[in-house]
Amino acid sequence: MKFKRFLRILLHIVFWAFTAGIAALAALIFIYGNDLPDYRKLATYAPPVATRLYAADGSLLIEYAEERRVFIDYADMPAQLVNAFVAAEDQNFWTHPGIDVQGILRAVINNGARALGFNANFSGASTITQQVAKNFFLTSERSISRKIKEAILALRLERTFSKKHILTLYMNEIFLGARAYGVGSAALMYFNKPVSELTLSECAFLASLPKAPNDRARAVERRNYVLRRMMEEGYITREEMNAAAAEELNINSGFTAQMDAAFQYFAEDVRRQLLNSLGREVLYNQGLYIKTTINPKLQRAAADALNKELDAYNAGRTDKLQGAIIAMNPHTGRVLAMTGGRSFAESSFNRATQAYRQIGSTIKPFVYLAALERGYSPETLLLDAPIVGIREGGMEWKPENYDKKFLGDIPLRLSLETSRNVTTVRLAQDIGPENAIEMAQRFGVYPENLQNINVAMALGAGETTLEKLVLGYSAFVNGGHVIKPQLVDYIQDRYGRTIGGNKTEIEQWTPDATPPETVIDAEPLADAQSLYQIVSILQGAVERGTGRQARVEGHTIAGKTGTTNEVKDIWFIGFTKNLIAGVYLGYDTPKPLGKGAGSHMAARVFADFMRVALENEKNQPFPVPDGLTFVRVNRRSGAAATDDPDGTIITEAFKIGQKPNPAPRRSTMDTSPVVGGVF
Repeated sequence: MKFKRFLRILLHIVFWAFTAGIAALAALIFIYGNDLPDYRKLATYAPPVATRLYAADGSLLIEYAEERRVFIDYADMPAQLVNAFVAAEDQNFWTHPGIDVQGILRAVINNGARALGFNANFSGASTITQQVAKNFFLTSERSISRKIKEAILALRLERTFSKKHILTLYMNEIFLGARAYGVGSAALMYFNKPVSELTLSECAFLASLPKAPNDRARAVERRNYVLRRMMEEGYITREEMNAAAAEELNINSGFTAQMDAAFQYFAEDVRRQLLNSLGREVLYNQGLYIKTTINPKLQRAAADALNKELDAYNAGRTDKLQGAIIAMNPHTGRVLAMTGGRSFAESSFNRATQAYRQIGSTIKPFVYLAALERGYSPETLLLDAPIVGIREGGMEWKPENYDKKFLGDIPLRLSLETSRNVTTVRLAQDIGPENAIEMAQRFGVYPENLQNINVAMALGAGETTLEKLVLGYSAFVNGGHVIKPQLVDYIQDRYGRTIGGNKTEIEQWTPDATPPETVIDAEPLADAQSLYQIVSILQGAVERGTGRQARVEGHTIAGKTGTTNEVKDIWFIGFTKNLIAGVYLGYDTPKPLGKGAGSHMAARVFADFMRVALENEKNQPFPVPDGLTFVRVNRRSGAAATDDPDGTIITEAFKIGQKPNPAPRRSTMDTSPVVGGVF
């Protein structure tokens, strides 16, 4: 009887304890459960994902992200990676309802003992589901109220979503150190491989990171702990555990650090442009796919060519010469290569797009084009004789030729091919400095609101960037049209929808990732015949004038050198029918480069680059517009070859009404050979 009575009392105690527990739980749910976040939005989980920048051939350049994350669906996660996280973080994950009762009891005992002063570790007893609730909706404060809210949310999550969905949320959101969020990003960051290629050892290492994501010193110890837990839970055998524990952990320094240094100036220009147009949130967190215009082969060739020349010059010098090179399609503006300096690590200042410098004789083609539009022909004679002095802005200056010589009357073509200064000054005075410089403004080299225009600017005293100069020269060969530099072909969001760039024409692209030609309806900047005459003269400058260092055997190339006073800045802008490139060399704080330096250095960089760029290309002569007549003339006099057969004979393009010069009187002409100089 006593036993039955004792049993009845015990059952009453259990019943009322259970009832009290249920009542307490109901009270807690009533108190804390009505003010919780809407967990149902996790059904359409779209976490912040890194934006990725790709080259034109599809190779990855760099990631942009505040939280580096690559979303991985559960179906794409290796089984051993899932097992490693479950064994390390929540061995009862597949069976508990969201909270682990045994874990809670253990935490109550440990934390109670700790509160009473006993040596016991703080225990949170959080399941993976609770961690999802905390990471998405709550703070990390250690308080009873937060743990209660966390538990309530975990129970609701388990009722709403499958275990696989919860695990997908967890493994894509968890912070794993090195700014990596989620297992996909961590696999790339630590091992430079996708999750599908992870070894058992590497899976265990990633699963060890949630407890101490930035503690590399104990990496092997913590990996081995996870391997033991996997063995204890039956996920792997002891032999597999031992083999994985013996494997060396080859942890790299970070995925984005692998980007080729040759691409950094270009990538930074893209980042700045997109940050301005898209905003920080979209660029860094929306997982964009950005297809850029950069050609990896040409980019490396450009960087190699520039650094080769800079290294040769800088050897033994403490103050290092800088430079830049940019190459693009002159018809579309697609930038194929861009290097803004010796080293992005040393200086992120992009000398291709940000450095404004005096451009020297690279301005001359625009001055001569203005003359051709006003009735001059390529063989119009210009006087190469001393000018006493020119007074501008309260100062007097005297133009001189690079070789300190004067040739008398010479054809306009010869003057530009050999970059004569005195004849250029006389030409600018004749057509008017404003008209000469207006042509450079029209082609975008100089701004429209340019002040204090004078004759000195016709020799390149004005400032602009290498990029603007290359864009201006592009109009010579593209039919006289203004183009804009294009760094990005198209942008797609994380769902594959095209949201920017050349989006209307992607389906028309060729198999080699080349976009269709852009149809330009705008009126040309100059007439086609005058443009061809300038291109022909610039071709002559490369073949026999100041740009001879830019020649590439078997290819038709046109271009112009440029050197400023005291050889402080040196340039070369050159082009073929479908490719244009510009080179700049100079100190960041302008100063003379010294004896032996000159625009031939920039021309060499151009040639080294072009040899790589054109190695598999067929030669393409420049297209000839209708209405021109071609006549063989003496290069020195501009007279028909039949009338003046001695010397270099060339083919000249004449407009209707233009013709060769009369045969010269030898007694009044300087017949010494004419070659190009450094200007």
